[in-house]
Amino acid sequence: MGAKAGKRVTAADVARSLGLSRATVGFVLNGTTGQRISEATRDRVLAEAARLGYRPHTAAQTLRRGSSKLVLLVLPDWPVEFSIGKCVEEASHALEEAGYSLITQTRHPAGTARPLWELLDPEVVIGFGPFTPEELTAMRGCGITKVIPRPVKSPSPSDPLGLHDGPRLQVEHLRTLGHTRLGFAATADPRLAGLVESRLHVCRKTAESLELPPPVVRSVDDAPDAAGWAVRDWLGANVTGVVAYNDESAARVVRAAVRAGHEVPADLAVIGHDDNPYAALFVPSISSIRIDYAGLGRHLAALALHEATGRSLPADGAGAAAAVVARESTGSSPTGQ
Repeated sequence: MGAKAGKRVTAADVARSLGLSRATVGFVLNGTTGQRISEATRDRVLAEAARLGYRPHTAAQTLRRGSSKLVLLVLPDWPVEFSIGKCVEEASHALEEAGYSLITQTRHPAGTARPLWELLDPEVVIGFGPFTPEELTAMRGCGITKVIPRPVKSPSPSDPLGLHDGPRLQVEHLRTLGHTRLGFAATADPRLAGLVESRLHVCRKTAESLELPPPVVRSVDDAPDAAGWAVRDWLGANVTGVVAYNDESAARVVRAAVRAGHEVPADLAVIGHDDNPYAALFVPSISSIRIDYAGLGRHLAALALHEATGRSLPADGAGAAAAVVARESTGSSPTGQ
């Protein structure tokens, strides 16, 4: 005898099907220790539960043991690039080692789906960007008190995760090579507007600290010959080095420059960001900034476990160290300045 179609199978359904008490079935399904239940009865309960399609009720289990062992990572509506994927993968592995499961949800501005914190009762909610006051109020209404609203601050004078080091190193690398007039290759993707502005903000502040003029900003998106026009504008403005928002933007600039008959890096040096795998395969290979996104993922996991269990945070901080990976796309300024 099975449950009606569309109805959630409960422990009571299993007990009714077997002619056993609900308490006995509950003890077996919940793995309650210290009960005198024969192995034969346990096997019967588990077999019937599987046959009927019984699944544990998450909220009920949470009430019983005081922890759902779930961590929810709320992602902004960004393209899932190599860097974000590596970060999430490493966070998931670190949490699994501690007995927790990581679930992710992407927030879409026009989305109507209910947030997962209302459906899954996560123990900790982490935002990869700031939560709105309305979201924080909704979480509190669901009984969620362990919230990390902003593990990545953008833009901000302080940068506890070290993510502002990348744009700073891009500018410093080009300046060290003699470039005094810089460009900034941006993307016009509205989903990335905040992140682009954050990196551009750091780029401008670093140029100012080095007594360089503000970078000449151009978009290098998919619009017909956008990168080509950007290259012409930069060369016309005596720009010799370009800081690219990411490696894809850098690749667009390098391709446009080479197709226009310019030499990279002799006429225009370019440095990307994130050190995606294809940066080393491009011709000429693209200099980039390597961020320890795996370390950042481990740090996010450590933040979650600190909130959930009180575990101490690692002494080495965020682990999102940034470093220049110099390749063929950067070189000395053609003017020797």
